[in-house]
Amino acid sequence: MALALPLLTLPDLQVAEAVAALGAPASREALAKLLGATAGEARLALEAVLETLAGHALVWPDHNGRLHMASPLRQAWDAPLGLDAPLAELLADMTSDELRGMLAALGVKPPSTKQQRMAELVAHHSDPGGIASVVAKAPAAARKLLERRAKSASPQPGSIMFGAPGADSEPGERWALDRGLLIRDRRWYGPARMPVEVALALRGPAWHAPFEPGPPAVQVVSVNAAEVDRETAAAATAFAAHAASVLSACSAAPPARLKSGGVGARELARIGKAAQADDAVVRITLEAAYAAGLLARDGDRVAPTNAYDPWAAQEPSEQFAALLQAWRNLPLTPSQARDEDGKALPAVSGAPPCGGCLQTRHGLLAAAAHLPAGQGARASSDLGMLVAWHRPLADPTPEGETPFATAIREAELLGVLARGALSPLGSALRADDMDELAAVCRRLLPAATGTARIGVDLTAVVAGTPTARLDALLDSAANRETRGTASVWRFSEDSIRRALDSGRTSDEITADLTAIAVGPLPQPLAYLIADTARSHGRARIAPAACVIHGEDSALLAEIAVHSKLAKLGLRRLAPTVLVSRSPLDQTLAALRAEGYAPVAETADGTVRVEKTRPQRAAAPVPAPRKARAQSRFRITAAPRAAEAPAADLNALAAQILASLPTTPQPDPFGPGGVPFGTDTEEIVAGYAKRLSYSDVRQLAHAIDTGTAVTVDYVATSGSRTVRTLDRLTLDPPYLEAWCHLRDAERVFTLSRIHGVMPA
Repeated sequence: MALALPLLTLPDLQVAEAVAALGAPASREALAKLLGATAGEARLALEAVLETLAGHALVWPDHNGRLHMASPLRQAWDAPLGLDAPLAELLADMTSDELRGMLAALGVKPPSTKQQRMAELVAHHSDPGGIASVVAKAPAAARKLLERRAKSASPQPGSIMFGAPGADSEPGERWALDRGLLIRDRRWYGPARMPVEVALALRGPAWHAPFEPGPPAVQVVSVNAAEVDRETAAAATAFAAHAASVLSACSAAPPARLKSGGVGARELARIGKAAQADDAVVRITLEAAYAAGLLARDGDRVAPTNAYDPWAAQEPSEQFAALLQAWRNLPLTPSQARDEDGKALPAVSGAPPCGGCLQTRHGLLAAAAHLPAGQGARASSDLGMLVAWHRPLADPTPEGETPFATAIREAELLGVLARGALSPLGSALRADDMDELAAVCRRLLPAATGTARIGVDLTAVVAGTPTARLDALLDSAANRETRGTASVWRFSEDSIRRALDSGRTSDEITADLTAIAVGPLPQPLAYLIADTARSHGRARIAPAACVIHGEDSALLAEIAVHSKLAKLGLRRLAPTVLVSRSPLDQTLAALRAEGYAPVAETADGTVRVEKTRPQRAAAPVPAPRKARAQSRFRITAAPRAAEAPAADLNALAAQILASLPTTPQPDPFGPGGVPFGTDTEEIVAGYAKRLSYSDVRQLAHAIDTGTAVTVDYVATSGSRTVRTLDRLTLDPPYLEAWCHLRDAERVFTLSRIHGVMPA
């Protein structure tokens, strides 16, 4: 049922809700009358919807044509169409005398048996005209009450009332109860309920349940395939180039993870600046790459995996196809940067999956695919209305904007939508045909460029996406200035020195750049390489832990080649200077062990005087006095108690000691501690590491008993809130509950709960 419902369109859900309101089994005629689809195209559309529901095994006809419904589907609505249960169901607990009284109040002669009386009452209330005539004669208070309740016949949450037999909860209610227009629960608990037959009769014959068999009309414009392909290619090429730059920046400096999880706004801004991409592109790329296995958590960072290097060596079309396929199946909206509180959301935070977000993406593809051929929406935001019709259960976030605006913007960035129409990339995604997707990407995205135009102004310009080899070569010898459909690098003395520092010679750099240049290498660049190489390495820095020097060059030469001193890592820099890779004290001891008589110097060059200090033991520290278990606290007289009568402190201490446990209480989590009482406590304690033992027990008790509880919760954005939760359901490592702060169902991560209090 959970898999089938998100796939239904708006008319499918409207018809299913109408069947649930009528109560199964329901006749086709009653359903068509309720929906206002008794003839013409509306009736044909209703039959088509019924066939769709039957194909999903949700609603189906029997051999008499009456419609039946899968029992779990009825539970999808608390009150379908705002209507309560049928009269026969509400009368099930009524006594025969109560039924006789209702018939008598209506002016109908009661039959002799309970079954006959119930059938007579149901037949009377099934006549809308009869109900209307009875209500027309009702007192003003009763008529006003019934007309108001008919607009929403189901009891409202939180409207529970208690009453006693004979007591009216509202003016006019007793008159309606006596005639069966309202039914009170046998236990006199809860508000009086209005049968569906009475509510429909009072709503009148002109009222119909909502039924929209066709999608809403949107303004369209003519578009041709060439225009769509051109815009798709431009968007896909730009995104592929930016995505490669984003992941390249992550490879050079893996972003740090927040303590609460995910990559925060500061790291996202750093990556965006390095890749010259906006926040939405960075977020989409990171989430898609993470889902595709190109990125993974590595301690406190998010780093590329072993799959990244083969991906980076592929053509742009293959790179883009892998990311696009991962984006299609993401169980979240990756570019959503703010939560419902307006706080910044981290990327790749491992948030709970959002089924509505996935249905939003699939609904957008379906909505665009149903536009007439050769036409696109005049404003792409109008596609939101179509998504709401094709996928009513999709998530229209973010709030405060055009519905589904974020999903539409993502599709345009990726080239899935172009000029308000579904692009060839979108068609392949909707069909889930990865072979077709790869073919379309190869057709629309240009191949990687392996050459660059190097100008006399010391710049290298690459049109299109550079190959991995060209990108690495230019990054090593020049500084990148711009990215995108055309990338620009600039050579400088520092960038050439960086290439020389990597171990390459000037001849190798010149040969590599000549191989990728269009035309001969400009003379200014050749001079820059030669001049930088000429001064490179004229001064050298050697690692040394200490230095050995002296005036006797023969002695230092002997020490340098001494076989037993090789472990010191000695190296001769000058006839009178040796450097050692070993610390000073270790070098000094090794030389003395071999019969030499060196002395040590201080940092200012003076001889270090060695003095041995006698060892002395520290004074013993007296052991702390052990406190007995019953002396954990003391009671003393107040300093200014002279005016008050003296209290018997001994008696007071004895009274407190008598109330304390007689045996020491073990640590709940220590060796020999009290074991957990329930499986729920064990599960909660296993995931909610920040909670104390008492908080774990309190939260587990609330889950087991269904009671409300207040928690101190830290969201993925790092903001701390105090929320009251109800209707808790444990789904490790998550907790599903009704959040009174948001007045909606929410999913909470157990590890982010930092405290538990009574509601």
